[in-house]
Amino acid sequence: MTTVLTGRCYCGSITFKTTQEPQTVAYCHCDDCRRATGGPVAAFAAMDETAVTFSPDEGRRIAANPGVARTFCADCGSSLTGRYDYLPGQVYISLGVIDQANDLEPKIHSHESERFTWLRIDDDLERVAATARAEIKDVLV
Repeated sequence: MTTVLTGRCYCGSITFKTTQEPQTVAYCHCDDCRRATGGPVAAFAAMDETAVTFSPDEGRRIAANPGVARTFCADCGSSLTGRYDYLPGQVYISLGVIDQANDLEPKIHSHESERFTWLRIDDDLERVAATARAEIKDVLV
């Protein structure tokens, strides 16, 4: 199978590759994603979980909120993935750890109502006040 995307955590202990393009790419302004990534906004590539291979594994799993599981590198702390019960079969990979992230332009803003008031991202993308679950599911069908 052809590798489409590659990436790694900050220290290189965990690497990954995909065999498909992302199903979608999204910004998230929610407090949970900001805390998990450490940034003023998070950005993720949604992947079919069967198209991603992690080596040696996906990292340390933390489920601080019901229905949400995130993984991090146990060595350097890099935010790697998010999995959401309401989006089964997908893994959301943090854009910052993807080698080809410059080519993965986001398509939507979710949780716009939680955006920091001083943060300005000048684009014409759809901005959903809360979860973009319905819009993301529409993209995936």
